This record gives sequence, structure tokens and C-alpha cells, in this order.
Amino acid sequence: MSNTPLPFDPALTIFMLVKTSPEWLGFSVDRRFELLGAEFTPILKKHADNVVLRFFDVEFYSTRVTDIWMWDARDHHSYQLLVEDLRETAFWDRYFDIVEILTGVENAYAKNYDRPVITA
Repeated sequence: MSNTPLPFDPALTIFMLVKTSPEWLGFSVDRRFELLGAEFTPILKKHADNVVLRFFDVEFYSTRVTDIWMWDARDHHSYQLLVEDLRETAFWDRYFDIVEILTGVENAYAKNYDRPVITA
């Protein structure tokens, strides 16, 4: 888990459940990182002031999805702009199948009732 503070207080968190495609797995590891650097990283940098990504590998424990991309977004519009850019790349439903998108608001139950957050 990252201890780096976010540059903003996220309005929403999005969990993208994705599955690597056979095409992606057919690339060498070096080629995968080249593609990430050439196509994916510039999008992350473009939206870095408003959207932050964390990667989770889950292929060790799941067959339905291989990775979870967790996005913290400053607001809905910033997230939507990020997705528009991603959809213009092969990372969206070619190299990775977007299996499901789950969007939530952290601790909304407490915020909505003006109550303290429950923690362990």
C-alpha cells in the first residue's frame, strides 16, 4: 500500500477490474513496458493533478480478472476525461478487457450522517 499522500481529497474512487488479453501476454516484458511508457504513462501525467492510479495484481487469486486499477479522482469530470483518453488507446478493451467498473465514495456513510469514520 502506498503511503504517498494524494495531491487532493478524492471525491470518488473507481475500481476497474481488468483482464489481460492474449495479445498483451504475447508481448515480451520489455515490449509491455515500452507500450506502457509510450501510451499509458503520458495519459497518467496529463491527468495527474486530478486523477491518481494504483495497480493491484490479482491474477494469483482470481481467474475472472488479472488486475485492479484503482483510480482516485478529484471529481467525476476529471475521471470522465481520463476514460475518454484511455478509450482512444489499445489499453482499453484490446490489451486489457475492462471487465467491470465499480465506483464508490470512501466513508460516505459517515460523511452523509456527520458521524466519525469507523476504523480498526
